[in-house]
Amino acid sequence: MRSFILSGHLTPGERLTEAAIAGHLGVSRATVRTGMHRLASEGILVQIPYTGWQVATITAKDAWELWTLRGSLEGLAAQLVCQSADDRKRNKIQIAFDALKAAVSASDIDTVNDCDFNFHRTIVELADHSRLLDQYIMVENQIRLYIEVSNKLLENNLKAIIKQHAPLTKALLESDATQAQFEAWNHNFTEGQKLVKTLQRKN
Repeated sequence: MRSFILSGHLTPGERLTEAAIAGHLGVSRATVRTGMHRLASEGILVQIPYTGWQVATITAKDAWELWTLRGSLEGLAAQLVCQSADDRKRNKIQIAFDALKAAVSASDIDTVNDCDFNFHRTIVELADHSRLLDQYIMVENQIRLYIEVSNKLLENNLKAIIKQHAPLTKALLESDATQAQFEAWNHNFTEGQKLVKTLQRKN
């Protein structure tokens, strides 16, 4: 259910019914109901009393909270990765970035979203900081939804996503801790501000 919702097949605010999801996934309604409550606790579904469920929406405030939190966590992670950099870590970063480039080249927005998230998750994992990773995992599904909404603004210009990530990748591969921390924050700041302004105009 989580993968289906975060794959981009459903849009933020879209209504869901237990029967429809159960039929689509081939599971019982009881299983779907349990899963929906779990996803609500993760912040990607919202239960509407007496009505049903809907995919969580991203408001301007949500976007601001998520990019500032991401910027802080990912900035620290980038700095730590550089401070303990080795060939294994640099190779994993290069692989994650290459996967993102391949998805962009294929113009596959769903795969782009997955690779975008995986790039950032890779950095956090490579920081070797278990408590930092735990905090990131707590909000990672909200981050996935945020990335989906943010990248939709670039659906007709996916190459811009590569340009967004290139400076951070360069700093990480060069093990420049100060620059990597700055680029991680700046990436979140720049793209986060764009999304906030877009959402403000819609409201």
